[in-house]
Amino acid sequence: MSNKPELVIANGTIVNAAGRRQAHIVVRSGKIEALVDAAQPIPDALRTIDATGRLVIPGGVDGHCHVAQVTGRYATVDDYATTSTAALWGGTTTILDFGIPRDATETPLEAVRNKKELATASRCDVALHGSVVAWDETVPWQLEQLAAEGVRSVKMYTTNRGSTMADGDTLLKVMREMVRLDGLTYIHAEHDPIIVDCTEQHAAAGTIGIEHLHRTRPELAEEISVKEVLAMAEYTGAPVYFVHQTTPGAVDLVTDARHRGLEAFSETCPHYVTLDEGVYGSRFPEWFACCPPMRSARTVAALRDRLVAGAIHTVASDHSCYDLSQKLERTDDVRAMPHGLPGVETRMPVTFTAMMERPGSRVEDFVEVFAAGPARINAVPGKGVIAEGYDADLVVFDPAEERTVAGERLHMGTDFSPFDGHTLSGWPAVVVSAGRVVVSNGDFHDPGPVGRFVARHGFHSHQDTLEDSAVFSHA
Repeated sequence: MSNKPELVIANGTIVNAAGRRQAHIVVRSGKIEALVDAAQPIPDALRTIDATGRLVIPGGVDGHCHVAQVTGRYATVDDYATTSTAALWGGTTTILDFGIPRDATETPLEAVRNKKELATASRCDVALHGSVVAWDETVPWQLEQLAAEGVRSVKMYTTNRGSTMADGDTLLKVMREMVRLDGLTYIHAEHDPIIVDCTEQHAAAGTIGIEHLHRTRPELAEEISVKEVLAMAEYTGAPVYFVHQTTPGAVDLVTDARHRGLEAFSETCPHYVTLDEGVYGSRFPEWFACCPPMRSARTVAALRDRLVAGAIHTVASDHSCYDLSQKLERTDDVRAMPHGLPGVETRMPVTFTAMMERPGSRVEDFVEVFAAGPARINAVPGKGVIAEGYDADLVVFDPAEERTVAGERLHMGTDFSPFDGHTLSGWPAVVVSAGRVVVSNGDFHDPGPVGRFVARHGFHSHQDTLEDSAVFSHA
């Protein structure tokens, strides 16, 4: 049996969030065994990939995906095999999905365990978030069980009355439990009374179709909710993570809270830093049905400025894979149609292009929001960094190469992309997942259902292990 490492990626420019270097990457048994200075001879290996003139970055970590999701009478058209394949095509090697109770009969613990079973079909690694909709006396025990099984975060919604919304008492009590369990609280922040009233007014006026979506969920509703949740986080001492923030005001609230010492984090999505509310006047407004909706061009530009400046900590896809037949059923009433966009495959090029178009942008900053930040904040071990001992999750690409999105050629299982026709750079040429070359030369090499469930660390305990690591430079 050969003692050679399975793979060497030679002569690439390795870009971590903390900096870059020229080196050969030696991969053995799914891990990065060594980084050899590029001035040294290329180590012998069973397979060598020449990355001369290309960048090599850590495999992406998408902290916000919805796989095989059921919302009311709508079910997304994907499964773990499909979504994980699309993720790998897009340079993402780890996805974080949600175990959200389908209804009052499914407990948070059951929801996560059901998702964990489905995830055995995944081609890439998977971690999970829990979710609590309503408090009862069993919730503390269920959260303890989830933490013991490596699920160290819980998502709650401040809107979606009658389905996934958690009331204020539940929010506060769960935050306290997450402090006790060294966990992280995820929040979908939109002020439900404002949204309900606004949509009712639009319905009464007959302006409730998809072309009016952006008017039914105002920016104020998001920012007021963020402010209220931050007050709860300050009161309880809970680390809090806001999903899909769409306004500079929401991000600034988190920034101000961090200056006061709170452990608060902002996530946005590729569509919120590239698309504006003009899409609802386009030929296919149903392509853009999501909550929160797209904002004004001015808001989008200001949000992108904050992303480039480092005020936004992660960019996630919020992947929700409905198809056009589902979207088109109720375009007459945004309250009845399914919301969510397919995006796990396009997260890398859309985010890279959006960031690199801004003066002063660095690839290192892109790596932070694409891989390093999501791994660190979510306490996912072995991910987000190219360093000895880390998982061999790697992406090789030419930052100057451009491709035009064609929805029918993507792999997400649906029949459209909100970025159809957009010309983007930052597409992966080679993707390595757990040491396996899964994308190369325009082909997908299906590894089969080899994706592992990744048990996450406690939030603070994980940060403590990284304090002295030279490969991390962001707090």
